[in-house]
Amino acid sequence: MIERITEVNDVLNGFIWGATGLILLIGTGLLMTFCTKFFQVFHIGHWFKQTIGSLFIKNSASTKKTDKKSISQFQALCTALAATVGTGNIAGVAAAIVTGGPGAVFWMWVAAFFGMMTNFSENVLGIFFRRKNSNGEWSGGAMYYLKDGLGRKKGFKTIASVLAVLFACFTILASFGIGNMGQVNKITLNLESAFFSNIDLGTIGGLPVLGLIIGSALVILGGLIILGGLQRIASFAEKVVPFMASAYILGALAIMFINIENVGTMFGAIFKFAFTERAAVGGMVGTVILAMTQGFKRGVFSNEAGLGSSVIVHSSSNVKEPVRQGMWGIFEVFFDTFIVCTMTAIVVLSSGYIDMSTGNPAVEGLSDSTLVSRVFGDAFGIAGEWFIAIAMLLFAFTTVLGWSQYGSKAVEYLFGTRAVKVYKVIFVVMIASGAVMTSSLAWDISDTFNGFMMVPNLIAVIALFPLVAKITKNYVNRKIKHKDEKPMLSYDETLQKEAEEAAATEDADLLTH
Repeated sequence: MIERITEVNDVLNGFIWGATGLILLIGTGLLMTFCTKFFQVFHIGHWFKQTIGSLFIKNSASTKKTDKKSISQFQALCTALAATVGTGNIAGVAAAIVTGGPGAVFWMWVAAFFGMMTNFSENVLGIFFRRKNSNGEWSGGAMYYLKDGLGRKKGFKTIASVLAVLFACFTILASFGIGNMGQVNKITLNLESAFFSNIDLGTIGGLPVLGLIIGSALVILGGLIILGGLQRIASFAEKVVPFMASAYILGALAIMFINIENVGTMFGAIFKFAFTERAAVGGMVGTVILAMTQGFKRGVFSNEAGLGSSVIVHSSSNVKEPVRQGMWGIFEVFFDTFIVCTMTAIVVLSSGYIDMSTGNPAVEGLSDSTLVSRVFGDAFGIAGEWFIAIAMLLFAFTTVLGWSQYGSKAVEYLFGTRAVKVYKVIFVVMIASGAVMTSSLAWDISDTFNGFMMVPNLIAVIALFPLVAKITKNYVNRKIKHKDEKPMLSYDETLQKEAEEAAATEDADLLTH
């Protein structure tokens, strides 16, 4: 039975994360880039100013909470980054380079460039079609713009409702796997390798005692945060995400300066092997297609643009303008891939473990899962390995927190707000399972469900691209070209009126200050 399930999952996983899925993802990014007239390029100064630049403005709406039921725009970003910046940014990028060569980094950048506008579009639709739940909290995501967006098109009501339910189901299943047990399993293995490699506490009932201890600690910590709701998750993410990302970036920059003589060759190899075949070394022939596939796959897997996941938490922001939260989506992909993933690429490629002349590993039996740790260990000794273990702990644990919110909103959509408490308790308990999990099947299946989230999501994004283009044009005309137009803020007339009044008050406050 297990073998049969594995075979079926391998076929499904190969389909969704293979050429078909990647073409769909990149194609959607291309479509949204063209329909918004390359917004990420021609308005780069504006979206930088409205996102990261706004954090340096006193009383900015980006950091200010307007009520107890929503979170600030920056908190929404940090919570989304908590879920996206994870093990894929370290082990995933290393795997792409080991398998696809230095050229994979270039194609990772390409995927992110177009992924910016996919994520932008998801957030625009998420804010435009969100609603208040029975607790007065914002609820949004692909399930809502499927039902209320695609579902309003003639003949699509039933199929849109079915797709919305499927998306919610896939989200719940993925949240337990890739968003929970898989991440905790990585945390446990890294902590055991870095700090407890010489300690054997034996087993209880066939379960490793050390894993049970680590799992119990994570259950307690996760329970304290997750059961406190989105406000507590966002507050934690707001403090931890900037710290962990900054620490990792500084460490990577230190590695780069230590190996500064290799940097020029490294960037040359990235562009060279993006379009040039790698030499046959040790029976392995590197191809441009392999580099492209690995770059696209790892890039999308890291920043999640197109999966419809991060829009769930972005929709809980206090923002009034859909495009404003869309711009935070652009920054999310930019930061995740162009900054964090690039730092990992620099660490790996400047280390000497990859032969820049052939594009292949310079050491036989190179393990992508421990490569970054090895490079930091070479530079800083045992402290470097400890640093990566702690970084993986923070990256993976915050991913668990972010995915708990994704699953919660999916459960709310299907079963109502009362069921969310039950889901959260189960989610927290399942953390312990990840710490003692030995089979990779659960991880592989959840990876497949994670990929299946993108199908209904991208169907909605593609079908609603004229609306995204219209909302974006409306924003550009009003905020950049200063034309007098009625804003497009919500599909619901009541929410539209409330958002207009709130936006007018917000603009007046800005003028006063």
